[in-house]
Amino acid sequence: MTLSIRLDPELEAELARAAAQTGRSKSELVKAGLREYLARVVPRKTPYELGKDLFDGPAEDAVDLAAQRKEYLAGSADLSSKEAIRRTIVERLRAENDR
Repeated sequence: MTLSIRLDPELEAELARAAAQTGRSKSELVKAGLREYLARVVPRKTPYELGKDLFDGPAEDAVDLAAQRKEYLAGSADLSSKEAIRRTIVERLRAENDR
């Protein structure tokens, strides 16, 4: 696709200078800049969206976190499944941010 844009003289000179210094075309630099900008502003998935499939609903063996809050706060309750979910979401967030 061809796209025409208007640049003020100062920006055009900066672009020409950057192209000459890097050995890349002005088009390449503009495309790279646009990709970088879009990667920052396009909404990314939230941690919930990334782990939504892990939150189907209460499992049959689910514990009531409110009822066992003291054990969880003391660290004596079993968090292995919660920790596995947390790790999965962290991995997905990292993958999402690397795109």
